[in-house]
Amino acid sequence: MVRFGAKFDAQGVLAGSKDTARCIGYLTKYLTKQLGDCHQPDSDAQRAHVERLADALRFEPCSPTCANWLRYGIQPRNPRPGLVPGACKGKAHRYDHLGYAGRRVLVSRKWSGKTLADHRGDRQAWLTDMLGLPAADPTRYRWEEVQPEDDDFMPPGRRLLRSVADRLSWEHPLIEARRRAHEAAEDHSATGRAA
Repeated sequence: MVRFGAKFDAQGVLAGSKDTARCIGYLTKYLTKQLGDCHQPDSDAQRAHVERLADALRFEPCSPTCANWLRYGIQPRNPRPGLVPGACKGKAHRYDHLGYAGRRVLVSRKWSGKTLADHRGDRQAWLTDMLGLPAADPTRYRWEEVQPEDDDFMPPGRRLLRSVADRLSWEHPLIEARRRAHEAAEDHSATGRAA
């Protein structure tokens, strides 16, 4: 039997609304907060699986301050003497949480050391290589901010339309390059199997 108090306030959340992701995250956090309470391994295979998962999560970074970042050559936030990878006291490493307590995946620029501009440059280099185009020479151009009195100054609306048009002009070559890369990978794997 369940009884609700006088101050019970149930509110619905519609799919696709701005609160959906926040509510789902909140619910899953608390539904999985103590996984050890709702499931106990029954067989040796299940116990071995839990052991492997706990051992793998022992060395995964759980937060920006986790000592496990040292394994990847990244200095944790607020470093202190005695940090040892695999010996973090965070909840995500504890057996009863098995990694569900925190955000497991951080945005890539926090673990790769690359900025969004670096990733953009990598994509551009890959695309020009796939299309057989020469790489742009950075010493050939001088970059400076466009001023309103310059001849090639465009108002924000036109700049936005220009950038959309540029993006659309790159879309077809990008799809074609991905198709060729996929075919090359399939050809390579097919010849590898035949050998």
